[in-house]
Amino acid sequence: MARFELKLPKMGESVAEATITSWLKEVGDTIELDEAVVEIATDKVDSEVPSEVAGTLLEILYQQDDIVAVGETIAIIEVEGEDSEKETVATESIEESVEVAEIEKTIEKGLEVTAIPVSKTSDAGKFYSPLVRSIAQTEGIAFEELETIVGSGKEGRVTKEDILKYIKEGRPVPKNIEASNTVEKSAAPIQKVVQKEVQKEVQKVVPVSINGEDEIIEMSRMGKLVSKHMVSSIQTAAHVQSFIEIDVTNIVKWRTRVKDAFHAREGEKLTFTPILMHAVAATIRKYPMINIAMDGTHIIKKKNINLGMAASLPDGNLIVPVIKNADQLNLVGMTRAVNDLANRARNNALKPDDIQGGTYTVTNVGSFGSLMGTPIINQPQVAILALGAIRKVPAVIETVEGDFIGIRQKMFVSHSYDHRVVNGALGGMFIKTLKEILEAWDLNQDF
Repeated sequence: MARFELKLPKMGESVAEATITSWLKEVGDTIELDEAVVEIATDKVDSEVPSEVAGTLLEILYQQDDIVAVGETIAIIEVEGEDSEKETVATESIEESVEVAEIEKTIEKGLEVTAIPVSKTSDAGKFYSPLVRSIAQTEGIAFEELETIVGSGKEGRVTKEDILKYIKEGRPVPKNIEASNTVEKSAAPIQKVVQKEVQKEVQKVVPVSINGEDEIIEMSRMGKLVSKHMVSSIQTAAHVQSFIEIDVTNIVKWRTRVKDAFHAREGEKLTFTPILMHAVAATIRKYPMINIAMDGTHIIKKKNINLGMAASLPDGNLIVPVIKNADQLNLVGMTRAVNDLANRARNNALKPDDIQGGTYTVTNVGSFGSLMGTPIINQPQVAILALGAIRKVPAVIETVEGDFIGIRQKMFVSHSYDHRVVNGALGGMFIKTLKEILEAWDLNQDF
């Protein structure tokens, strides 16, 4: 019998790792060719890894919640045939031990903590997953201390739950932890350990008061990712907003006139979203300094205009698939791209590359009935646009014969931008130009 290595496949140009979310097969199960073996998650996209061969699942090398690099072996499948060099188990050659920089100086006043390089296996052959090793390194748990933890996993392996329980309930506090939290620059890894332990001592977390009628709900993986991303953006960018009201009466009338013919000719439903996204792309071309990203103190001016489009997932969460080179699409091409991404988002069929590489984001808060919103910037971008609901309102109409009151279709647009690099003039002129493009819509144009 031969042993086949099931590796984590490449899932996109910018995807380097994934998290194991659940195993669909257990050791000993029979696997068919192209049958899904494991579910993985990359950022916000969930997907399955199929088997390239038929056989029996012999060994699982990573557990649920472990983070795995692309190209690493995640399982061993026994297949018919003889072993070959390519099919032997070689996890040692794929995965290197976690290393930290050599500590040249110790903490002032003699803190008795050493650097924490954590090996993948002990002398006795006990395996430690990347997630467990990462937690150990972050918490300052030396390899010798890690080996004292009793594991509840397969063959006594230490799981994420084991090490977190150990940290919470049973770990002794390092000696002299209160001595000092000042370290030399070369001892940066130790500094993080000290600061973390000191914070545990001085911070008093007030528990949330609950009663028997309250329900405790664990945040979903998506919710945790979004929460972390949003808080990081608020702490990073200096958010400021500009608002403008746009008369889209001509667009509403034009769409009403052409939508049936559009669907008959192109086979696509024409909504307001591609019309508005097409105008946004044209506006970005006029103001390329909105299409930038921040990298520390450096500004990266993006060549391509890749529009992120907030879309709904089946569980109610939002995801931001990206329309690549949006300024190069005509209205028909934009409609196809918008509909395709929206449909695949609703069916959980987006690929990792579909949500990568965005340079500017648009969110349609009007689809939920909101008149306007103040969206949070999608880092490392520097601006995001919120489209409000289109509604009929009484408005003053200026004519050569004088002003009069009439019913018009209008919407508010909110522009959030990073005031570190986008000033009020640029942020305001951007949506003013967008307004001019949309209000100049030709009622008689074709599509």
